[in-house]
Amino acid sequence: MPEAWKQWEGRVVNEEFPLLRYLGGSDHSAVFLTKRADREPQEVAIKLSLADAKNPELQLSWWELAAKLNHPHLLRLFQRGRCRLDGTELLYVVTEYAEESLAQILPYRPLTPEETRDLLQSVLDALAYVHAKGFVHGHIKPANIMAVGDQIKLSGDGLCGAGESSRVLRMAGIYTAPEIEDGGGMSPASDLWSLGMTVVEALTQQPPARQRTENTEAVVPETLREPFLDIARECLRRNPQRRGTIAEIEAKLQQASGALPGNEVVPSKGGFTKWGYAFVAMAAVLLLAVVGSSLRHRHPAVEPAASGAIESPTGQPGSKGSQAAPTGQASDRPKTSHATSHNGANKNSSDDNSSGTRAQGAVARQILPDVSRSALKTIHGKLKVRVKVTADSSGNVTVATLDSRGPSRYFAERSMRAARQWTFKPPQADGQGVLSQWMLTFEFQRSGVNVHPAQTFP
Repeated sequence: MPEAWKQWEGRVVNEEFPLLRYLGGSDHSAVFLTKRADREPQEVAIKLSLADAKNPELQLSWWELAAKLNHPHLLRLFQRGRCRLDGTELLYVVTEYAEESLAQILPYRPLTPEETRDLLQSVLDALAYVHAKGFVHGHIKPANIMAVGDQIKLSGDGLCGAGESSRVLRMAGIYTAPEIEDGGGMSPASDLWSLGMTVVEALTQQPPARQRTENTEAVVPETLREPFLDIARECLRRNPQRRGTIAEIEAKLQQASGALPGNEVVPSKGGFTKWGYAFVAMAAVLLLAVVGSSLRHRHPAVEPAASGAIESPTGQPGSKGSQAAPTGQASDRPKTSHATSHNGANKNSSDDNSSGTRAQGAVARQILPDVSRSALKTIHGKLKVRVKVTADSSGNVTVATLDSRGPSRYFAERSMRAARQWTFKPPQADGQGVLSQWMLTFEFQRSGVNVHPAQTFP
C-alpha cells in the first residue's frame, strides 16, 4: 500500500483538501501536505487511514475526543471525516503541519544534552496533561515528537484509554512496553517505557538493545550523561510498578539543569527545530540530492497557538472495536429495588455545571445485566464489575472495555453486554454535544443488581 499512497498526489479529498505532496506513510496510513482555504494556518497536514471494516466510527470517535484537548505541546486537530479515493474507504484527519520530527534529525546527529532536556520537559508536560485527562499516549517514539516553528509538540492520533491494548498492539515495535507485548493493557507507566527508549536514542542515535533480564528488557548505555542515565534506567524497568513517575523525572531534570555541559551551538527555545533543520538540510545536500531537495524546502513556521488535539503525520494509529461478549443463556431478571438505586445514580449526573470547569452529561437510558436468579444465589457478599464506556456526541456508546472484570467471567460478560446498550445525554460545549467517558460500576449480590455510573471525561 505505501507505493499506492504516493499515486494520489494531486487528488482532492471531499472537494476541499488537495493532496499537494506525499510526506510519508505505512501499510495503514499516509500523510500529505494540504491547504485550507481562507483559514489560518493555511498549510496543514492531512492523514488518510484505511477505515476499520468492523467499526469505522471508532477512530473518528477517538479523534473527536482528542480534538477537545488543549495543550501547547500537543499538535492541533482541525477536521476529521470519511472519504473515498479510487473505491477505497478512508478516514481522514487534518492537523497542524509539523516541519520535522525527531526521527528526521537522528540519522544525521544526536541531540545535545541541552536539547534533550528541552525535549524531555516538553514531552513530560504534554504527557502529564494527557494522563490527567484519563488517556494514555501509546505511541511515544522519535517519529511522533514533532516540531512546529520553535515548539516541540507531541502527536496523539493514537490516544487510548488506560487498560486498552488493541490499537497499540497493531503497531507494536521496539518502543512498545513489555507488558503490552505480554497481553496487558496500556498505562501511564507504559508511556514512560517508550519515553526511556526515545531518550537513549536521542542521545546515541540508536535505541537501546532489547535483552530480557530479571529487572529490564533494555540495555542502557553506561556512557549516557546524568541525569539521562538515571532517567533511562528508571523508565526502562521491566516491572511497570517500579518505573519512575513524571514528577520524579521532572525533579531529576530540575536538579541537574545547572550542571549540563554547554553546547557548541545554542538551540532556539523549544528544542532541536531551527538548528537541527538547517543541519539536516546541509547534510542532505551533500549526501542525497533527492532528500536534500525535500529538506531544503523550509516552510513558514505555524504560529504555535495550541487549541486542540494531537495528531502525528508519521504515527500509525489503529482502531479495533470492542469484542462482543459471548452469548450466554439469560433467564429471569432478579426483581429487586433496582429502580431507586439507578434513578439516584442518574440524578447525580447533573445536566448543568455552575462552576464552568467541568462539562456534565447525564444518563439517558441504563440497562441492567441480564443475570439468572440461580447465578445470584452463588454470590457470597458483593461482586463488582467495572466497565469503562465512551459515548459519542449523540450519547451512544461507541467503546466499552472492562476496567475490572471481577472473579466471574459470567457476570463480566453480562455487564459488558448491558453497558453497550446504555445511552447518555452528552455534555454540552458551545451548544453542541461532545464525547464523554463513563465508568459503570455494576454490583451483584444475592438480593439483586445495582449500578453506579460516574462521568470521567470531560
